[in-house]
Amino acid sequence: MKTAKYLGLALFSLTACKAQIKENLAASKPFSYAEISVKTDGKWENRKYIGGSKFNNVDQLNLAPEHTDHSFDIRYEGPGWESNKVAYRLYLDWRNAIDIFGKKTDTLVLPYVGQDGFDSYHEMSDWGADILKAGKGIGIGSIARYANKETLHFNTVAATTVGIKNGKKESAIHIKYDGWKTANDIIDFTSTLKIKADERITQHTIQASKNIGGIATGIVRLKNLPLIQKESRNKKWAYIATYGAQTLVSDTDQLGMVVFYETAAVEKLVEGEHDHLVLFKPATKTNTFYFAGVWEQEKNGITNKEDFLKYIDQKLAQLNANNKI
Repeated sequence: MKTAKYLGLALFSLTACKAQIKENLAASKPFSYAEISVKTDGKWENRKYIGGSKFNNVDQLNLAPEHTDHSFDIRYEGPGWESNKVAYRLYLDWRNAIDIFGKKTDTLVLPYVGQDGFDSYHEMSDWGADILKAGKGIGIGSIARYANKETLHFNTVAATTVGIKNGKKESAIHIKYDGWKTANDIIDFTSTLKIKADERITQHTIQASKNIGGIATGIVRLKNLPLIQKESRNKKWAYIATYGAQTLVSDTDQLGMVVFYETAAVEKLVEGEHDHLVLFKPATKTNTFYFAGVWEQEKNGITNKEDFLKYIDQKLAQLNANNKI
């Protein structure tokens, strides 16, 4: 089958993308940005994408059925989104984990990530690096299903589509998973990830087509750091968080991770094999939660646990007052 069958029609070159974004940033700072970047002129051999002259950004992608981890058809393996403070990416394969790109600069970085080697971002550079080891976990703020004391990822999905939207103050990624099979259930599932300019926090809105238990988010458990928990004053919102030396790049770098959730939407908290998990109640209506990574090397960033707790308590108070961030 032709590769074009699996790609959205709106292609634009990396050069054009850089020029467009630089023009936008010249007018105002801070910013937000989202992208997914694929190769289109190579060919599939089994589940690897061979050849292709360059990666091109697309506004819409129908994921190739051959795609899996390390297929080499998608730059940094999935969509990415960033603000002037932090960047994230989602592994668009069976893992479905969300990773953190720590930024040492407040400028745009994603269009450059992975251009000089498929996984070059694991090495520290002037802009920063991939700082989170998701491993067998879900990373931060992604989705899995917890059933029979097992965390189930996206191993079986009939079709996956991705849409990208960039606005002046907010950028979004919309993902639709058709035929997600876990345990004895098959459902359709949507995920919308949004980031605002000048924010570390990602808003994640999810919706399942059927009422099934065990839909979960959470934080990958690393270095045996203690879990931090708190509820808002009105008890409508709460968070789980971790803080400490838990990055890929250093034994001493401090990284904070937090997930904010609406208490009425949650059934319980569970310790999975690799993650601190938040299990949602069965529902077919939309459910919105928030997550953030806070790295000490971020430009003018948060460098200690006390200030991290002040930051996430401030955001919890904002949710307590406004029901949104």
